Amino acid sequence: MEPQLVKSAERTVRILEALAASPDRLTLSELQQLTGFPRSSLHALMRTLAELKWIEATGSAYGIGPHALLTGTAYLDKDLALPLAHDTLEDLREEIGHTVHFARRDGAHVLYLASRESRERHRMIPRVGRRLPAHVTALGQVLLAQLTDDEVGALLPSPLVRITDHTITELVRLSGELDQVRGRGYAYEREQGTPGVACVAVAVDYRIPATDAISCSMPSGLPAEEIEKVADAVMRHTRKLAAALRREGIR
Repeated sequence: MEPQLVKSAERTVRILEALAASPDRLTLSELQQLTGFPRSSLHALMRTLAELKWIEATGSAYGIGPHALLTGTAYLDKDLALPLAHDTLEDLREEIGHTVHFARRDGAHVLYLASRESRERHRMIPRVGRRLPAHVTALGQVLLAQLTDDEVGALLPSPLVRITDHTITELVRLSGELDQVRGRGYAYEREQGTPGVACVAVAVDYRIPATDAISCSMPSGLPAEEIEKVADAVMRHTRKLAAALRREGIR
């Protein structure tokens, strides 16, 4: 049975999610088009959120406010897995030199919780706090591979959103890719989420099914032997992290 949501609370959250997902500030009319909420109730909620500093206005457009950042930072500060994950990312980046990420599956998306940039910072875009569709990332694919095909089908939207020309948009093809992930122990995607970038990802097996994963982002033109070296390093460091988390009793 679907849970009964409190309308005003749901609308407040949907407003914040819409503002967070937009690359630009949004006007009241644009928010109304995105959410479908009545203008009168939308205006009252926006006024309350602005007063409480969860959103802020520039002219007639609105964006996320500073108190939203405080809440997001509190989530990171209280996550017991993150200090160990940070150490792992440092060690992994030191060994392979590329950008590395720690992320968690959030429904049909992955949420980036930590990153360490490569020595060539201009190649990558910082992603901490960002959320991407799971099917377009190696992180998401390795975590989707923890589920059954039926669970994946029920979880993902239809049709699958296309980010680049290389994005997998057919569920049947994605299922075949997830089978390969299960067989080799890591996910590999090339330019499915970002042009010019390839990624390897390994699940952190301290929960069942795994909710977290570590990835390495690298130039898409690297030779196969270099990708294999990166995959081996990511697997070694991720397994070490999972063992440490289990040993500490973190779930």
